[in-house]
Amino acid sequence: MYVYDEANNLAKAIQESKEYLEYKKVKEELTSDPEMKKKIDDFEKIRYDVQVMSFQGKEDPEKMNKLQEMYNILNTNKKIKDYFDIEVRFNIMLADVNKIISESVKDLI
Repeated sequence: MYVYDEANNLAKAIQESKEYLEYKKVKEELTSDPEMKKKIDDFEKIRYDVQVMSFQGKEDPEKMNKLQEMYNILNTNKKIKDYFDIEVRFNIMLADVNKIISESVKDLI
């Protein structure tokens, strides 16, 4: 049971982290504005499509350009820029945690 207890402790620590709390706050602020929410949702959909295509070894330069254009436009809005910045910091934290866990079992994988 010890591993599960520690996993629950880690989950709680993540939810109490500065990165999580800031990301949650900014995301709630943005999604409470229907216009901002739509812009973010549209961007996220295209970003997801591009990522899926990338995993499949495919490329769509038109979608990539559209994604970059949307990012550049959205990034001019301070709230959305803050959202993107904290999203990156949050994802880096999660990736670091995953790396630490993966490193601990690398001899078995």
